Amino acid sequence: MKEDVKGLYTLILEKKELFSDLARSIWENPELAYQEFFACKKQFEVLEKLQFALPVNPYCGLETAYRAEFTNGEGGPTVGICSEYDALPGLGHGCGHNLICTAALAAFYALREVMKKENIAGKVVLFGTPAEESYGGKVKMLEKNCLDDVDMVIMTHPSARCIQDAGSTAITRYDVTFHGKAAHAAGSPELGINALDAVMLLFNAVNSFRQQMPDCCRVHGIVMDGGDAPNIIPEKASCRFFLRSLEQKWMRKLDERFLNMVRGAELMTDAKAEVKLFNIPYKGRLPNKVMNESFYEYASLLDMEPLRPSVPGKGSSDFGDFSRQKPGVHFYFAATTSPAAGHSAEMREACNTPFALDQALRASAVMAQICLQFLTDAGYRQAVRKDYESASVKDS
Repeated sequence: MKEDVKGLYTLILEKKELFSDLARSIWENPELAYQEFFACKKQFEVLEKLQFALPVNPYCGLETAYRAEFTNGEGGPTVGICSEYDALPGLGHGCGHNLICTAALAAFYALREVMKKENIAGKVVLFGTPAEESYGGKVKMLEKNCLDDVDMVIMTHPSARCIQDAGSTAITRYDVTFHGKAAHAAGSPELGINALDAVMLLFNAVNSFRQQMPDCCRVHGIVMDGGDAPNIIPEKASCRFFLRSLEQKWMRKLDERFLNMVRGAELMTDAKAEVKLFNIPYKGRLPNKVMNESFYEYASLLDMEPLRPSVPGKGSSDFGDFSRQKPGVHFYFAATTSPAAGHSAEMREACNTPFALDQALRASAVMAQICLQFLTDAGYRQAVRKDYESASVKDS
């Protein structure tokens, strides 16, 4: 099986011009969450040229979500491949989602060709998942049970390195607005209730908590509104906090502790807090060790120079919610040979280069090979499922 990944890469290269046009076109036309109409149109055009049936779209009640599938024979497992294609505000494709959707479609195509040629039974589902950047397209799709008939899910993502899935943090984002009472800060301060004091006390409480915070957790915040003028006691002040944890059990503790801090700031100032979720919470990603090792082996065969992570991943992604529903893996390919941070202008430029496209297509061959092993090897499927169940129990 390991040698076949080279054949898959060769098969994908036969359609390189088509995939190159897809990646470049979406890079040139960045669209924000739930506005990815051009990106969907381009993907549908590619699928039509590859002689796939048109996807179901809208899907799960989302205008820019879709589901395409290919079924061969009767019975067999079902594998899911995730496509992402939303961009960042003001930065375009600084996260390289133009390459994610390209790799997903390339893997989908290669799987169909091999399944037909080798008469491999099973189903492949290509999920078009919008709004990964903070707006939780996959979370909303899960509310409509999109993974109920799927046995595993996989995707790949550009980075500065080719590296195994290191997991990701769960995240909850809060907007907190304190409401007080305005008064002249010099003439009659006793008549005021200082909303900014409440915000500052909340920051102090968070900073005091950091000493007891485990390494798996992160909390970071900013002041959104601190008042109008120094001589007016602020009647309204607001802040935004992101709470993250690699462990789901600690995510629950963070949420509870933070909300208690908000209540404490209310009691100390008499200001009243208004707490709202800023966007949709994400769960932490559970990397499947079995599929992670397969990625390492197959990526090595394609000279991608994969690495094993030395520390857990600290970012957040809505694929975490997918990985807790079904066994999943979310590995990274190198889009550049120079240092470049995610969500940066350097990464944006890197994701429109021939090197990045080639690495994305190599990653698509790796995805296809992992899916083929899952479709054809019952022992492999059992090992994948066992690791998923074990990880789910440990972090429940």
